[in-house]
Amino acid sequence: MKLKNIGLIFFFFSFFHEEINGQTLPVNFPVLEEYLRRRQLIDLSNSASSFQLRPLQFQENYPFSDTSNVIKPNSDFKFIVLPLLSTTQFNSKRPYGWGDFAMIPNVGFQQYLTGGVFSKWKFIKLQFQPELVLAENKPWFGYPSDFSKTVNVARYLYWNNGDYPERYGEDGYSKFWWGQSKLSLEFGAFEIGAATQNIGWGPGQFNSLIFSNNPQGFAHLTLNTIKPAKTFIGNFEGQLLSGRIDDSGFDPSQNHDLDREYFSPFSGDWKYVNALAITYNPKWIPGLFLGINRTFQLYRENMGNEFFDFFPVFMGVTKEQFFEDGNSVEFDEDGADQQISVSFRYVLPKSKFEFYGEFGRRDHAFNWREFIINPEHARAYLMGFKKLIEMAKPNRFFQIRAEITHQQESVNRYIRYFGELGGLTWHTHTPSRAFANHGQTLGVGIGVGSNVQTVEFSVVENFNKYGILFERLENHQDFYYGALLNKTEHKPWIDLSIGFLFDKQWNNLLLRSKLQLINGINYQWQLSPNSTPDFPKGENLFSVHSQLSLIYLFNN
Repeated sequence: MKLKNIGLIFFFFSFFHEEINGQTLPVNFPVLEEYLRRRQLIDLSNSASSFQLRPLQFQENYPFSDTSNVIKPNSDFKFIVLPLLSTTQFNSKRPYGWGDFAMIPNVGFQQYLTGGVFSKWKFIKLQFQPELVLAENKPWFGYPSDFSKTVNVARYLYWNNGDYPERYGEDGYSKFWWGQSKLSLEFGAFEIGAATQNIGWGPGQFNSLIFSNNPQGFAHLTLNTIKPAKTFIGNFEGQLLSGRIDDSGFDPSQNHDLDREYFSPFSGDWKYVNALAITYNPKWIPGLFLGINRTFQLYRENMGNEFFDFFPVFMGVTKEQFFEDGNSVEFDEDGADQQISVSFRYVLPKSKFEFYGEFGRRDHAFNWREFIINPEHARAYLMGFKKLIEMAKPNRFFQIRAEITHQQESVNRYIRYFGELGGLTWHTHTPSRAFANHGQTLGVGIGVGSNVQTVEFSVVENFNKYGILFERLENHQDFYYGALLNKTEHKPWIDLSIGFLFDKQWNNLLLRSKLQLINGINYQWQLSPNSTPDFPKGENLFSVHSQLSLIYLFNN
């Protein structure tokens, strides 16, 4: 599509809009976002919203967006105190958990705090919502030092093409920064602005392939819709952004001898990220939402100064057109890393049911023929559903929701990388390293090359929830098979866990809590002292992950 046509579409959409409040709800904000998504199945609240592009804008009819707390000296100005969120997290013996904003992988206690204000004058909007993180950051038993050199080389393949440190330094950790803040100008159904807030793309409930609230947000410029833009063929939502992401600067392992021997230090440069997302809700199928997302990242020192250097998301999606003399690819030489995903979400309010899926590729296909023949190369995917069953008491439901996320390389690696350890995995690349910010993935937070299956059963009533969660996490599967540990007595490291969920509302105060008991089977691929090649036995590790969030909703 030509750029001038894209501009005409944006201009056309801007005429279709309704009034909104304007302040945003941070991505995966505890209790509130899940409540809104659930209400869409119950009474068609926000039925035009795809929930695939977040943060969400507060609407006038949101039950936690009471307009009584809006100070209006005149009709052109408003001032609102945003919800206050305090999250306390505890991990007993090893880090666990993801999707927790600026919090880090941590053992011990960790505290997260955010709150702020929103103001709007005519078409100018300012949301100031900083974040504070305090973590004990205790040492823990991570990747062991007793593997062979071959295994260590395989492990550092992902660390040297990523940025996922086990521990953030050797002391307690603290950080205060801009957080979920944003300054923007509103016009019609669109806004343009600068922000540091987290971005959430895709239909996932527990994970996202592209952007999520797994790391801290990053500074970016954005042009995005502020509500679904209505046209004669249906509703559209979209976002175009450019920003800066940074490496953590920390060595990956807690073993300094291993790092000195195998780790390739960071250059000190920062990375430029450009991303585009569009969702479409056909007029003729009200509950169907289709999405496409695309991102590019590369180190700033490798960028040029042409238009497509700053907006590579508008370039072709196959490599063939960039080959020179049949053997040189500009993207691979400069280290530009592409991710692209397509998604759907289908909402069936009459059945109080939704299901969704997202499929992504990390590497360009050579051409469309290669993509059709080999679509599983460098892919990741997720799929899930939610079902509500009415109970005897009005407004009370039995909720079942589940999701699987798969990042592990497909079996075609045995042919494509014959004689090698295998390729890279989702959220890694060379030489642009991780699709991450400050050491945590921008999308899936479960670990590089890992897969997870999650099922939740709960009773929900408004903001209240009582439930149980089952989770199975397959850790670093690409490393396990790349290091050929499957040909030894070492077995895959699998976490099996059960979580107890309790959410409760007391007037303006909301509580969200989770207690998760985790049995790490074959933890860090360790062997029991009495293991033998004929009768292999792994070493397990039992740990606890708990999280308690308090949310206070201000009313004046």
